[in-house]
Amino acid sequence: MLARFEENAKRFDELERMLSLPDAALSPRYPEYLKEHGRLAKTVAPYREYLAARRQLAENEELAGGGDADLAELARSEIPSLRERLAKLEESLKRLAENSDEHADRDVIMEIRAGTGGEEAALFAGDLFRMYRKYLEGRGFQVRPLDVSESGMGGLKEVVFEVNGDGAYARLRYEGGTHRVQRVPKTEAQGRIHTSAITVAVMPEAEELDVKIDPKDLRIDTLCSSGPGGQSVNTTYSAVRIVHLPTNTIVTCQDERSQIKNREKAMRVMRSRLYEMARSEREKEMSATRRALMGSGDRSQRVRTYNFPQNRVTDHRVDFTVHDIQSVMDGRIDEIVAQLAQRDKELRLEAL
Repeated sequence: MLARFEENAKRFDELERMLSLPDAALSPRYPEYLKEHGRLAKTVAPYREYLAARRQLAENEELAGGGDADLAELARSEIPSLRERLAKLEESLKRLAENSDEHADRDVIMEIRAGTGGEEAALFAGDLFRMYRKYLEGRGFQVRPLDVSESGMGGLKEVVFEVNGDGAYARLRYEGGTHRVQRVPKTEAQGRIHTSAITVAVMPEAEELDVKIDPKDLRIDTLCSSGPGGQSVNTTYSAVRIVHLPTNTIVTCQDERSQIKNREKAMRVMRSRLYEMARSEREKEMSATRRALMGSGDRSQRVRTYNFPQNRVTDHRVDFTVHDIQSVMDGRIDEIVAQLAQRDKELRLEAL
């Protein structure tokens, strides 16, 4: 636990030095550094208070065994209160570690893709997007589509969107994985229940500071937009496709009529995908149980089932069921999110 606090302290000191330079405010990254400095200060101050208390206790214990009788007696008299204070500070650090997530306040890039199930999967992907939109906008977050690919019957083959607002990632970080739906699809004439799958990815939005992308590693293509979009569709090369050659990561954006805006959006998604890849590698050391809870970017993991005939939604990671599927589809998923957050806190404590 203390190793992470020590890393934060070193980074905090580095930022203090950078921000104290005469021309610091002229740097385009100044706001990013300032924000990171403020976030780290919340953990560095109590960590250093804990270290000071630990040093004081060690000094008193050494003096208590020294040759000066009066000084030894004074040191011994202070030891119980110092130990009590140190224990309280240690508990405080545990709570900070339990609730800490450097990405919690970040904006989010989410991707919803239709998987197994054809047109029915695309229809449910659209339902999931509307569910998340209602949930988030009802709590003051902004939802902005970055790229949308519609299906023939009005569903969504894929939708990529950003979520802006304090604590966006904290609310959405458990949603990644495979969401399964069981219902009678609109495409089924005989009333048979089908099972379809939709994959969801949740990525904290990366800033330029977080991930370095060599322009030589990118191939950028322009192409005609497809689907809804007015007279410009299939007539102007406004859509942008970016390929990161080392990882073969591909991002396409055609939501805007402007090629420049589509390129900017595509680069934001690309940064977030590459950052998520690196973050997932770093987090392989976390416990297998907690990794399963968080999803860790593995889209093959089944996280939740929406069973319409039985009027239930079950999250398999915490074995929690809601028997009101319409309420969930209307965006009322707070109870599910709370169950996942509580379990994550318990697992963080177990790992300390």
